[in-house]
Amino acid sequence: MARPGYLLSAWPWRSAGYLLTGAVTGVFVLVGIVTSVAAGGVLALALVGLPLLLGTALAGIPVAALERLRLRLVDPGPAPDPHERPGEPGLRAWLWTRLRERATWREFGHALLFAGLLWPVDALAFTVFLLGPLTVVATPLIVAIAGEAKVLKVWLVSGWPAAFGFAVLGLALLVVGAYLLGVAAGARAGLARLLVASREADLGARVVELARSRVRLVDAFEAERRRIERDLHDGAQQRLVALTVTLGLARLDTPPGPLADQLAKAHAEAGTALAELRELIHGIHPKVLADYGLEAAVADAADRSAVPVDVDLELPGRLPQAVEAAAYFVVCEALANVGRHSGASRAEVSGGHRDGRLVLRIRDDGCGGARAGEGSGLTGLADRVSVLDGRLSLSSPPGGPTLLRVEIPCEPAS
Repeated sequence: MARPGYLLSAWPWRSAGYLLTGAVTGVFVLVGIVTSVAAGGVLALALVGLPLLLGTALAGIPVAALERLRLRLVDPGPAPDPHERPGEPGLRAWLWTRLRERATWREFGHALLFAGLLWPVDALAFTVFLLGPLTVVATPLIVAIAGEAKVLKVWLVSGWPAAFGFAVLGLALLVVGAYLLGVAAGARAGLARLLVASREADLGARVVELARSRVRLVDAFEAERRRIERDLHDGAQQRLVALTVTLGLARLDTPPGPLADQLAKAHAEAGTALAELRELIHGIHPKVLADYGLEAAVADAADRSAVPVDVDLELPGRLPQAVEAAAYFVVCEALANVGRHSGASRAEVSGGHRDGRLVLRIRDDGCGGARAGEGSGLTGLADRVSVLDGRLSLSSPPGGPTLLRVEIPCEPAS
């Protein structure tokens, strides 16, 4: 409406069409609701009365669907259906789902408001802001046909100067009415959107879909890690093992000399490469984690830590794979930080699963002063945990001790 070309655009007429269709639709909605309520009242003592009343409540669904279609006249934004899809096929599942939804009762309230208040307002705005000015503009035509005209049922006009004067006044009223039509239609559409096509509901649906897509990405990422680990274990590692064996046999068959020395050096390099590859495979996705779960994997990580680690972890069984992987790598990175930066003489990993959350605590008696974003890798750990809707907190005052706490919502895997 703030644009200079608003009066020459289609928006005033689209606003008028929105208000006119609202008035016409509201009459039919009112008749339908009054008929349903009357029938339900007559049959209130019979078993038929309850289905009729429930049908009246469900009548808001088609009214809201029609309203979402009408919103396209004045609101270019999307108006998605807020209803959930039933989990099972059939009429019973559909009715049960609809009667439990807030959207159904919000749409029923919209239908009652539409039938009782909104359509008269639509009709009044359409009449006052469009039909009234049009009748004033048509004053000369009415005078030419009937010889006189009663403008707005108030002023009697029979002469041409007065008729053309009212026509000019009608044009001015049309300009003002075009803006008032836009205001009325915009307010009416805003109320309708709030009740039957809320942007917050659409935002909530997008957030849910975003969370689901994030879980799918995490699962796909973990599946890809397992595939890489399997390919390295069954492919490159086996070839290196075969190469190491071949070089060892060649050393046995070669007499002492420069060639034997070169074979010994190649054999040692192959062994080093094999050891590094095994460590890499273990870091990508350790087999103990996949086969025995988080408790065994944490115990294995504690055994390989440069700092002695006490483990006190009690879990009710296996957890979802993504949660186990994230928790394991958090523990590994935290223990690596303890060995590299803390100067601690001992560390402890404790926690368990309670109240639907996995809780891990990694504590050390080092010098403290750890900060996220200072090369400690804590920022990456926080990002990894947040992908699973988890939370990471750090307490590391100067002088120690340092406590890293991780919480990840999850349920035991079935």
